Amino acid sequence: MAVNATHPDYDANASTWLRARDILAGEDAVKAAGERYLPKLDSQTDDEFKAYCNRATFFNAAGRTLDGYSGLIFRRAPFVKIPEAPAGGAPSALASALGNFVNDCDMLGTSLTGYAKDLVSEVIGVGRAGTLVDWEGDFENRAYIALYQAEQIINWRVERVNGRNLPTLVVLKETATIVSDDGFTSDIVPQIRVLKLIASDKRTGPSASVSSGLSHPSSGKPGFAYQVEIWQALPSGQRDSKKGGTGEWTLIETRTPLRLGKPLPLIPFVFHGPRNSMAAVDKLPLADLIAVNLDHYRLDADYKHGMHFTALPTPWLSGFQKNPDLRIGSTAAWVTENTGATAGYLEFTGQGLTTLERAMDRDEKLMAVLGSRLLEAQKRVGETAQAIELRQSGENSVLASVATSLSESLTQVLRWVYWWNSTEENPESLTDKVVVFSLNTDFTTAGMDSNALHEIVAAWQAGAVSQETMLELFRRGEILPDGRSNEDELALIKSVRNSPLNTDY
Repeated sequence: MAVNATHPDYDANASTWLRARDILAGEDAVKAAGERYLPKLDSQTDDEFKAYCNRATFFNAAGRTLDGYSGLIFRRAPFVKIPEAPAGGAPSALASALGNFVNDCDMLGTSLTGYAKDLVSEVIGVGRAGTLVDWEGDFENRAYIALYQAEQIINWRVERVNGRNLPTLVVLKETATIVSDDGFTSDIVPQIRVLKLIASDKRTGPSASVSSGLSHPSSGKPGFAYQVEIWQALPSGQRDSKKGGTGEWTLIETRTPLRLGKPLPLIPFVFHGPRNSMAAVDKLPLADLIAVNLDHYRLDADYKHGMHFTALPTPWLSGFQKNPDLRIGSTAAWVTENTGATAGYLEFTGQGLTTLERAMDRDEKLMAVLGSRLLEAQKRVGETAQAIELRQSGENSVLASVATSLSESLTQVLRWVYWWNSTEENPESLTDKVVVFSLNTDFTTAGMDSNALHEIVAAWQAGAVSQETMLELFRRGEILPDGRSNEDELALIKSVRNSPLNTDY
């Protein structure tokens, strides 16, 4: 099997991902696809079809919904828990490494929150993404991550290893830049990165796989090691058959990443999905909305096509000589000596275009029901906060599921980075007490009311909750401003109490 072979689920979903990409990209991408989304009419020439497309308007409800959902998740900043420096002391090497990673997670200047925003857009848009955790040991000596889109994860395999279901193969499609010998020109070539989990005693063989170690005779559990292969589709003149060329793909590098001098026991790759972080492909959260969005586009094309031929004034003549040279406008009059000659304008009557208008209105309402409250006309009657919350509960449940799933998978990423900088046995031994990344799941826009405020303070005074919990609830209720930590708030309270101008204490 070729190294660029694709998983059956990849083949089944590739067209769905492409459609979602085009729809979310907007009108230019949809119209550039031509007949893929807007079929030709009968006997329509290429020029007529081009005009047919140009007259249509693509109402990008799916794209606006994606932006709105992302905005709701990041309306409140994510909660990030990493090791902190002791009070008044210097941070440890581990705390410094994690702090630097949160500020620049991909060695491109992207913060972990910025990376999470890109990841949220990917998962809501196409329902899948992946994160590779790697170590740069040549210059900076630090852990970093790389985001892979759904289309780049072309193959994978999950097997039962030592009582756990683990990814044993992940194949990623990339590109690489090859600089010419003169140093001035470069070529972009396709590249495939193969991540393997193989038996530890067979990691020197490029074709070894974890299957060879599943039945490995041993008194204890067999050991496994993470191995990386890099394949490139080099030009024919640059291929070297001695390096293991298979067709147009050439194996150019095989390496075994080490941590503390030992191979990694797992593949440091995390799958991201709208419901869980498993390798299986999940349904797109916006799939139904995208389908209706495309139907609305086709209806709009037919509606504008009909208007083009019926709404424009069309003069008609009767009793005039053949092929008359007549001008239209207020400066010209049509005159003929023929008795009984008449002239006028054709006027369209009937329900044809009205039917298309009603169908488009129905699609717009259906898109609002399927997920985009941003597109729904506001009610002109008063609604209680409870009624609004119930009306939006369907959308919030889907969005909360995405936020919860990504919080779990991003926490896994953070655990990998922590583990790579520590001496823990494996990343799975780390718990939420060490590192956590949590996205916002409260999408209500109303802040905490006075009754809730008094009840929380009363619970703190009665010893039912800690002061830390009380301040965190205040933060979620938008009582405390963004960016102010609990320590800052307590310091402000102390300074106000000690102020000579304060007479309340």
